[in-house]
Amino acid sequence: MPRFLAVYTMQPEDLARFRALPKEQQDAIDAEGLPKWEQWQAGHAAAFADGGGMVGKTLRVTREGIAPATNSICGYVVVEAETIEAAARLFENHPHFMVFPGDAVDIMPFMT
Repeated sequence: MPRFLAVYTMQPEDLARFRALPKEQQDAIDAEGLPKWEQWQAGHAAAFADGGGMVGKTLRVTREGIAPATNSICGYVVVEAETIEAAARLFENHPHFMVFPGDAVDIMPFMT
């Protein structure tokens, strides 16, 4: 079955805004979002080829060397689906952007 890379994105300023909220508000968002995320994972577990995870700060390697970089990638998962559209449908109404301050999930096929 075809595999797809799903990349969770979040704008750095949205993450900063979330982290600037009072702890009680952050905890309330977590209390709503984490169970929904776990429910989403359980409901789609059969599609996971790699459960992925969240990612941290970025170092970029170029001809000029290695340096810190900023991007909107905050996590990933690898899913299996018949088509890219079917893979994308797995992420409709995902808590990443419905509850948490994420902005999107980008779906890309692995090329053979």
